[in-house]
Amino acid sequence: MSDERPAWARRLANEREARQWSQAEVVAALRAHAPKPLPEGPSMLRQWKRWESGEVMPSDFYKPIIAATFGTVTHAIFAAAGRRDGDTEVVAVSGMETLDIISRLQASDVDNATLEALRITTDRLCSEYPHLPGPQLAAEGRQWLKRVAGLQSQRLTLAQHREILTLSGWLALLIGCVEYDMGDRAAAESTRKAALSLAQEAGNTEIAGWAHEMRAWFALTTGDYRGILAASQAGTAAAPTHGVAVQLAAQEAKGWARLGDRRQTEVALDRGRKLLERMPYPDNLDHHFVVDPAKFDFYAMDCYRLLGEDRLAENLAQEVIRAGTDFDGSERSPMRMAEARITLGVVAARQGDLEQAVNYGEWALRGDRQSLPSLLMVSRELAAIVNRDFAAQPAGREYLDHLTMLSRAS
Repeated sequence: MSDERPAWARRLANEREARQWSQAEVVAALRAHAPKPLPEGPSMLRQWKRWESGEVMPSDFYKPIIAATFGTVTHAIFAAAGRRDGDTEVVAVSGMETLDIISRLQASDVDNATLEALRITTDRLCSEYPHLPGPQLAAEGRQWLKRVAGLQSQRLTLAQHREILTLSGWLALLIGCVEYDMGDRAAAESTRKAALSLAQEAGNTEIAGWAHEMRAWFALTTGDYRGILAASQAGTAAAPTHGVAVQLAAQEAKGWARLGDRRQTEVALDRGRKLLERMPYPDNLDHHFVVDPAKFDFYAMDCYRLLGEDRLAENLAQEVIRAGTDFDGSERSPMRMAEARITLGVVAARQGDLEQAVNYGEWALRGDRQSLPSLLMVSRELAAIVNRDFAAQPAGREYLDHLTMLSRAS
């Protein structure tokens, strides 16, 4: 029988059940997180039952209390729409198609409309990150970076010069991420350093924060867990009020989780959650350098898997997959969803279900758009369990061989 409740109502039930709480216990937890006393007696329990059944949605007062109770942010449970069409915006704002922009650049005609079109083009490229094949996105990013950087030889106002440096910084960040996804670590690090230099020259603290976040990501996937902490703290110092500070807190939490420090993991996650809760809902959820509520579930999933909290990790993995699946079944966030499937595989392997574990593991490896360092890092967690408990079984051996072959190819 299908569950016809709204997605938010199903999540309330799933979060409660993942913690093995009764409905009375979840109400008690709500009281502990509320900024003021909640109604006494059985009325709150009746209210919770109405919410969980999907009969009525919680009010704006209760939504953040529920989110805090479950260790997440309001819009991770109660989603808001936020899709944009970058190509349409370029034309709407500037009246220019791509060829028109290039013609203006070649003609040395740099005005506010041209710069605005370049801003939206950069935004569009950053929004293609989850979908375009890595080589194609890297090539397009380099072409546009070359065009934008070429403007520095022209006569520009101080504000225009700063804008060109800023656009170049965003494009360098994007290219560096894609280079690392494709396994070119040396190129990615050089591009990251270039982005940091551009940020410093432009006085853009947000780009500087993301350059440090990239260093934390590189450290995470190479096993330099103390390096994650150092890069995260440097990035937070550079951009403490920008959205990147949320992702830096998440990277720090991932580092602490891999060092086995549960308390520091939860402290870092809670710091990131509180930062994100205070920020406005993003206009463009597809932009790679935007931290949206669904990303926070993804970060927490990784930490809980490392800490052995299988129920919480499994529940969040299901949420990551649900949030990343479009209405037509297509995947909006294929790289996040791949790691979510490996998380489900890890949980299945810990429960002794080799068939399901390998199915999830292989499914994650099939995607066209991959971040190989991150995918292999998480896959090795599943491989370690399979090697320990199921290496003698053909299905286990086949999965390990496949992963070995992929690791060598990278």
